Formats: sequence, C-alpha cells, structure tokens
Amino acid sequence: MKPTNNTRISEFLLLGFSEEPELQPVMFGLFLSMYLITVFGNLFIILATVSDSHLHTPMYFLLSNLSFVDICFTSTSIPKMLVNILMQSKVITYAGCITQMYFLLLFAGLDDFLLTVMAYDRYVAICHPLHYTVIMNPRLCGLLVLVPSIMSALHSLLQSLMVLRLSFCTDLEIPHFLCELNQVVHLACSDTFLNDMVIYFAAVLLAGCPLAGIFYSYSKIVSSIYGISSAQGKYKAFSTCVSHLSVVSLFYCTSLGVYLSSAATHNSHSSATASLMYTVVTPMLNPFIYSLRNKDIKQVLGVMMLWSSVRGKYFEAFSTKNPIMHLTSGP
Repeated sequence: MKPTNNTRISEFLLLGFSEEPELQPVMFGLFLSMYLITVFGNLFIILATVSDSHLHTPMYFLLSNLSFVDICFTSTSIPKMLVNILMQSKVITYAGCITQMYFLLLFAGLDDFLLTVMAYDRYVAICHPLHYTVIMNPRLCGLLVLVPSIMSALHSLLQSLMVLRLSFCTDLEIPHFLCELNQVVHLACSDTFLNDMVIYFAAVLLAGCPLAGIFYSYSKIVSSIYGISSAQGKYKAFSTCVSHLSVVSLFYCTSLGVYLSSAATHNSHSSATASLMYTVVTPMLNPFIYSLRNKDIKQVLGVMMLWSSVRGKYFEAFSTKNPIMHLTSGP
C-alpha cells in the first residue's frame, strides 16, 4: 500500500465492538446508561463537596477534581461512539481523531497524577496528622492540581504533534471505538520508531513515576498504621485509604491491560474491552466506591434525600391548600 500524505487524509473508520445490526440498539442503550451514570454520579460528588462546608477539605477538593476529570475523560469518547451507533456510521474525521486523542491523553494523565496526589494527601493525614492543615494548605492544593494539568497538557500536545508528522496508508480502519494512540500510530506507513520511543519514555515517566509515588506513600502509611497501638485506630486509619486503593487498582489494572493485551495477543476486541474498562467502567464506579465507603458522602446524600422529600411534601401540601393551584389544576 502506498503511503499518503497526512494532509490528504480526511477521515478514519472506528470499527467499534460489533458490526451486527441487531446488537446496535443494545449497545446504544448500554453505553448511554453507563455514560449517564458516570456523569450524574460524578456530578453528585462535585455538588456534595461544594454544597457542604464540612467537605471543604483538601481530600474532598482533590476528589471533586478527580470527578470532574472523570466526566471529561468519558465525554471524549462515548458521545462520539453513541452518535456513530445512532447514525449507523463508523467515520471520524482526521482532525476529530487527533483532537480526541489529545483529550484522552490529557485526562488520562490528569487521572494518573490526581490519584498520586490523593495518595500523598492520605500519607500526610495519617503519618503527620498534627501538621496536616499546615502542609496541605490551599496554595499547595492548588499547585498539586495546576502543575499536573500543565504537564498532562504538554505531554498530550507532544504526542499529538508526533502523530501529525506521520504518513498513513490507504487502510485507515481503527479496530477500536476510540482513537487510541497506539492504534493510530500502528496504522502509519512511515517510520514510527521515534513515536514508539516517545510513547514508551512517556509511559515510564508519566505512569511509572506516579505509580512509584503511590507505592512509596502507602509503604509509609502501612508502617505508620502498624505503629498504632489500638485496633480501632488501625481500622480507622486503614478505612480512609480503602476507597482510594480500590480506584487506583481499577485504573492501573485496566489501563495496563490495554497495552498488555494488545502487545501479547494483538486482539483488537480484547484491547477495546480493556480500553472500555479504564475509559468508561472505572470513572463510572468511582462515585459508588467513594460514596459507599465514605461516611461523610453518605451523610450528605442522606441530607439531600431528606431535603428533597420534605420539599416534595411541602409543595404537595401547598397545592392542596392554595385555591389558585386548584383553579389551574382543573375540576
């Protein structure tokens, strides 16, 4: 196949999971449900953090940022997939593919860094509780979100520019439901050695280093927990880390599965399934993990449900006593 200049490419084809027409409505309903659960679940975390003054702490500030990033992360791929299923199309424009790739890398990197920062927050809270408010001050919290945002933006920009220099063959079918970096690079007919080196180096630097930071933080946390004399104190300290550890395990296991499955089996379906896990399933489960394991979040949820119930009863009582409401409601 002859390579074509990348300026002439107008579109790619996202093959998705299945080409069987009878499965398309089922897939549309499934992915739409998962997307709505992800968006509303993470919005609840953000609203709960903003509305309750008791949750104006560094831990919940970082958690609300993670929820916002998860909403954006999922929104980079699922809406396009839903439109393609609805329109019975597999097309994504060249510019749209590069843009989607940029934002996928941006929000995946932010997820990675935020999980590391949250591990550091738990380390300070458990190992240095008396200095927690001094160390985790608002200025540091802002920097811990701003600096990773800049690093992720620069990394995704670099990777996108590296793809723009490639020439592609006439076969532009991506065996995926999104423009995943490795899949797009492997479609190129020009030499991809430099792209591969940048991808591997970035993976070691931007994924390995944060993971090492998480391991270091939790090694200190575990040693500190062993130093606590009471069993109740150990349980309380460990329970504050369970939610975060669950999210870290989900994110890293599924994201590593993308590269291990594609490298080991070259099976497009297994790679797409692994990508689905860390781009959709993990952001969808995060609110449930933090809500079910977090007493403060459950209390806010209870208050919101109680307020909704009281408000509904108030309006119902008001409508039965107000003659104007009776006039507008008919005989």
